[in-house]
Amino acid sequence: MKRQTALIAAILAAAIGGAALAQQSVATLRGGTPLADNADPMVIPKVVNTDLRQVRNYPEQPPLIPHKIDGYQIDLNANKCLTCHSREAIEISQAPMVSITHFMSRDNQFLASVTPRRYFCNQCHVAQTEARPLVENGFVDIDSVLEYVKNQQGGSD
Repeated sequence: MKRQTALIAAILAAAIGGAALAQQSVATLRGGTPLADNADPMVIPKVVNTDLRQVRNYPEQPPLIPHKIDGYQIDLNANKCLTCHSREAIEISQAPMVSITHFMSRDNQFLASVTPRRYFCNQCHVAQTEARPLVENGFVDIDSVLEYVKNQQGGSD
C-alpha cells in the first residue's frame, strides 16, 4: 500500500512539474501572458477589399473571397453571396458564377439551384485579411516545386 501511494505521489509530482515546464516552454498565441491572466486582445486585421481574384495555393482549394462580407446574411432564408454569384446575376454583376459542383446533389445529379450542402458559402470560402501569419509556414506551391524540378533536371544534363 505504501509503495502504491509513493508511486502515485511520484507520478503526480512529475505531471505537475511537467505541466509547469510546458507552460514556460511551449510557444502559444498568448505570448508570455500566464494562463491565469488575461492577455491583451490582438488587433483585428483589415479585410482585403480589392475584388481581385487571389491565387490558389493548392488544387481544389476553395477560392478566397476578395472583398468584405461584413453583414452578409447567409442562413436558411437568404444567401447574400448569390445576389452576385448566382447563374442569373453574373451577367449584371460580372462576378464569377459559383462552380457547377455547387449544383450537384449527393447522388451527383445536377439541380436547378445551389444544393443545400453547398448553400452556406463561408463554410469553405473565407475573406482575406492583412494579417501576418500566426505561425511560420514553409508551404511551397506546386508551380514553385515544378520550376525547381525543371531547374534541377536542366542543370544535370
